[in-house]
Formats: sequence, C-alpha cells, structure tokens
Amino acid sequence: MSEPPSIVFVVDDDASIRDALKSLIRSVGLRVEIFRSPREFLQWKRPDVPSCLVLDVRLPGESGLDLQRELAEANIHIPIIFITGHGDIPMSVRAMKAGAVEFLTKPFRDQDLLDAIQVALERDRAGRQRQAETAMLRERLELLTPREREVLPLIVSGLLNKQVTAEIGTTEASVKVHRSQLMRKMGAGSLPALVRMAEKIGISGSKR
Repeated sequence: MSEPPSIVFVVDDDASIRDALKSLIRSVGLRVEIFRSPREFLQWKRPDVPSCLVLDVRLPGESGLDLQRELAEANIHIPIIFITGHGDIPMSVRAMKAGAVEFLTKPFRDQDLLDAIQVALERDRAGRQRQAETAMLRERLELLTPREREVLPLIVSGLLNKQVTAEIGTTEASVKVHRSQLMRKMGAGSLPALVRMAEKIGISGSKR
C-alpha cells in the first residue's frame, strides 16, 4: 500500500512570496496549498495525510505565533516552519519552544527551506505512525478480559507467575492461561515486546 502524497501548506499575506514558495515547493515534486491568512487556512478542510505548515510570523490581525498557539490548543499537531523578514531572538525562542521545526529569516536559501520541509514531513509521518500504533494497541487492549487486564501490569512489572497468583488470589495455572491469552491477544511474541506495548498505551507495571 503506497503512502498518501504529502502536502505543504503555506500561509503568507504577500502574494509574490506565496507564488514564489509555491513554485519552489512544487519544483521538488511536493503538493502545496497556499493561503493568505490563518483564518483561510483553518477554514480549509485538510486531508488526513502527512503535512507541514510554512508560516509567516507577522500577518495582519492574527500572527503566525497566535496560529501556532491556537493549533496546539485545538490539539492539531502539524509541524511548523516559521519564515519572517522581521524576526528577533525572543520571537524565535518562543516559536521553537512551542515546537516549531525551524525559524528562517528572509532572505533565506531555498535549500534551507526545502531541507526544513523534509524534516517537518518526516516528523509528521513518524507522529502519525506512532498514533496508528497506539490506536491499534488500544483496540487489542479492548479484547482482554477484566482478569487479563488485571494481570497485564503485574506481568510487565516483572512479577513471576507465582507472585501474580499471590497478588490476585487465584491459581498459578490460571495465571499461566491469562498470561498466554493476553500475550496472544496483544500480539506480543515476548515479555520485552509486551512491556514496550504497555508503555506505548500508558500501562506501567509496578510491584506492590
């Protein structure tokens, strides 16, 4: 199954810059969509594909930094590359602390922007993959019985079957069955694999 095409979004109020960036990004085979303002960008229905945002810092009305904060508050995770003709150190520090991939001051080299775009798209692909893996593991977790869910954190904490038996008040034979079943349902071929899966969905074993 081939990966869906990536999209680069550009938000800049200067038409000449929008057109120049569109041509540059298209020249390396990437799809690009341009917008004049944050509002226009937010109103556009974005496909669920790997993407990143090339965003001017200084815009009429809502600034690029305002949009960055608004996206974060809305739990919209899209890697951002800031561009500006009037940047300063506090502004760049604020942007980077909030998760921006890069902060480029105009005029910047075309290759610097293209490199930043590739980094941003790879970050988004990786994030989407992690989300998909977590969703799959949560679906598998739903297949476990209440008893298997009780046993899971005890097993990933490193307790032996006889110790788990003492914790939950059952037989060691039952624990062996629960252990085998939950590992099968979670798709874990080994205890270390099960531990990694549990960590991804926020289950951390702790000895009591």
